[in-house]
Formats: sequence, C-alpha cells, structure tokens
Amino acid sequence: MNSAIEELLQSEDISKVVSELRNGRLSVEPNTKEHVAQYDPKLHDINDTQKRPDKLVVIDKDSDEYGEVKNVNPNVEQTTEQGFRIEPVARIALAIQKLIVKRAVAFTFGNPVTYGSNPEGEDEKALLKAINRAFHDVKEKTLNRRIARSLYSMTEVAELWYPVEVPEHETYGFKTTKKFKVAIFSPMFGDRLYPYFDDTRDMVAFSRQFTRKDRDMITRTYFETYTKDKHYLWCCDGLDGEVAGKNWTLVEGFPKELTIGKIPVIYACQPQVEWEDVQSLIDRLEKLLSNFADTNDYHASPKIFVQGKVIGFARKGEAGAIIEGENGATAQYLAWQNAPESVKLEIETLLRMIYTITQTPDISFDTVKGIGAISGVALQLLFMDAHLKVQDKSEIFSDYLQRRVNVLKAFFKQAHLEWSKACDNLIIEPEIVPYIIEDELSKINILTSANGNKQIASRRATIQRLGWADNVDEEEKAIINEEDRENSYYQNEPTI
Repeated sequence: MNSAIEELLQSEDISKVVSELRNGRLSVEPNTKEHVAQYDPKLHDINDTQKRPDKLVVIDKDSDEYGEVKNVNPNVEQTTEQGFRIEPVARIALAIQKLIVKRAVAFTFGNPVTYGSNPEGEDEKALLKAINRAFHDVKEKTLNRRIARSLYSMTEVAELWYPVEVPEHETYGFKTTKKFKVAIFSPMFGDRLYPYFDDTRDMVAFSRQFTRKDRDMITRTYFETYTKDKHYLWCCDGLDGEVAGKNWTLVEGFPKELTIGKIPVIYACQPQVEWEDVQSLIDRLEKLLSNFADTNDYHASPKIFVQGKVIGFARKGEAGAIIEGENGATAQYLAWQNAPESVKLEIETLLRMIYTITQTPDISFDTVKGIGAISGVALQLLFMDAHLKVQDKSEIFSDYLQRRVNVLKAFFKQAHLEWSKACDNLIIEPEIVPYIIEDELSKINILTSANGNKQIASRRATIQRLGWADNVDEEEKAIINEEDRENSYYQNEPTI
C-alpha cells in the first residue's frame, strides 16, 4: 500500500480520514442534482412555474367565464371590481438530453467489444476462455451500456468486481466455489464517488458514500474505501448532507483483507455531461416552442372584428344566418398575417446546431426518408461524426476496459494458482467497434469485384449466414437435389 494512504487510514480521527479521502479527487464533484434535472424533461425549467409563470388575467364584470380577458400585471395593485383567473401557459419540454445520451451509448457500445489476444499454450487459452465466460455471466454488453449511460449523463461511474461463494462448479474451466460478479456505482443511484490519487495521478484508493435505511428504519450514511489491500466501511447516523460534525464508527467486521493486490474498482470520468455545450440552446428551443404554442392557442380559432353597433347575432349552428348591424357597421375576420417563417427557421437552426455540436447524427424518419437507398459510403458519411465521437471516447474506455481485464486476471490468478504465469503473460487488448448499419449488398459487390467477380462464399456459409434454415445440412441437400432434378435429361422423372 502507498505509504501516504496507509498512514492516513491508520489515523484514529475518522472524520479527518473521511475528509481527506473526499479531497483526493482530481476534478470537482459533479452537480448531480442539476444533471438529473436537465436529463429528466419533467424537471426542466420550462415546467417551473417560478421561472415560467402562468398568466394572471382579469375578467370584465359583464363577461362570463369565456368572455374577453386582459393581461394583468400581478405586481400592480388592482382596485377595480373585476375578477381574476389564472391562464395556464404552454409548457413543451423536450427529452433532447436523453436522446443525445442514447445515441452516444448506441454508437459506442451498439456492437460488442472485441478483445484481441494471441494466447500461447493451453493455460493462456483456458484463461482467455474463462475471462470470456465471466464477461458472459455478468452480461458484459448490457454492463457496458449502463456504464456509458452513467458516464455520459452524470460525468462519472465506477464498477466493483467481487467474488461470491457458490456451490462447486467448473464454469471457468477449473473446480472452484467462487463466482465473480460486478456492481455499478453511479451518482444516478445516489452514490458519491471519491477516487484518491497520488502525486503521479495513480489511483491508490477509491471511496463511495451512500445512504441506507436500516431494519430499524434509521437512516444512516456509509463511507467505504477500497485499497489494494483492504476494504474499510464506516457509518454515522443521519442523511448525506448532515454528516459534518457527526461521529463516524467503523462497522463491525471491517476492515476486510483484499488479496488480489489490486483495487477491485474501475473508475471513469469526463469533464462535463454530453449536452453541456448545448444546454442553453435546448432551453431556448423549449421556450420558443412553448411561446409558439401559446400563440397558436390564441389565434387558432377565427375571430370577428366588428365596427359599429351590432343589433343581433346568429344562433349557434344556424345555417345561412347573418349578423345584423346598424347602418355603417362592418364585420370582418381577423387574420394572422405574420407568417411563422422566422420561428420555423430558428427552430430548424437550433436543432441543427444541437445535433452538430454534440456530434449526434439526425437519423429521424423525416431526415432520411428522401435519401432513398443508402449506400455503404453514404452510411459512413452519415455516421462519420458519431464515429469520430466514439474515437474521442475511446481515450476513456480503452483504459477503462483494460483495467477491467487486469482486475479479472488478478482474481483468476488467486482462484487458480496454476494460471499464475498465464495471468502475467497473457495480453488482452479491448477494442471498441462503433455501431453502423451494414450495407450487405455493397459489401458483397466490393468483395466480389476484388475477387475477380468469382464466388466469395460457399453455399453452406451463405445458408448459415442467412439463418432461414433450422438445419443447414438438410437445406443444402435439398438444394442439391432440386438442382439435380432440374439438370436431369428426363422431364418429370420419378424421384426418390
């Protein structure tokens, strides 16, 4: 254990220990409350009655509930005998932040992560197979998407690998009573993460603060720390924000020994949420659409402007009726002459800038319906920005996935001593494959052309790739029999 962190954890002043471990971050703790509010459309500012108040209107004393209304300044004292009511304003909240995150997650981990390796010897081959099995058991593809979703929406995430006792099995290729599982730590779940780095920016400890209600229904705050040697857990009474000045106590049974020689936690962070640079644009778009909706509500129904005195109105539903007025009285429909072209232009511009700045491809139906059949090259151009974004994210995830592999190798090294050398020597390199819709026809044409317009796959491989037949062998035999009958000299000859 790093001498500085070891000295810190041996201190009897737990409050000092906890405070120091919190201060070991290299970045500012994320504003989880703000990120959650931006991520959830129901919590957007457009739905806040303080930031976007409803309209206070006054009803003329001779008017009914549906009579003419006037806007009233609520800050000005009203001395008239007029009544008041609240006119709700339109509130259009858009889940654009969720869309940005969803698209980023899909392009990053829409395809499974590939692990490049060239194992030598039976032990390394068996180890690679065991690691793949461990990834399968924890549903690695889903795990990666959850990790990316938390990182993109909350700026940080961590995962803890740990063994559990199970009945003896040989799932990993050897007899063992251990099974390896993983848990996700994220601000999305109420966790506060505190990685502790030394002067060389190596993570020498990882801490998590969380709140739980015990069986006695008392709320307690817990603070746990992982090093390469030990696992500490402290607790105190009270909610998360009330821990200052409280007495921390070490939970019974802790610290626990960790024997793999590594911190079993993998941590990742990024400077800001995916939508940070376009948050103001999203706010403007929601306000613009809401105001436009209000305008439509006011002007959707035709209104009649009357000049002069009206003697009588037509009855509701009366066909061919007229409005009767005195000499000189005129009546005409009020038409909304201001075409919303400027509003439409601003909406389109805002959406385009949001997609462009966040490198989010606009693949909505309205966008691609006019393109027709998209070639492989066109698809690559359409998704180029998203793929460039994935390349940027690989700076985070390449190291993250590599640390995951190393932690799992450390567990297998301890669980099966015969693999000790293999765990040290086996190189496994994870690679992220950005998602793209494959144009099979273009790919086949390119490969066929490169092969001199000759066949590039066997009939059996084609049948298997297509996936229509349950039994590839029987389907291939049936095709051969049909070809033999078609090529036979005799027509309609009996078949066996």
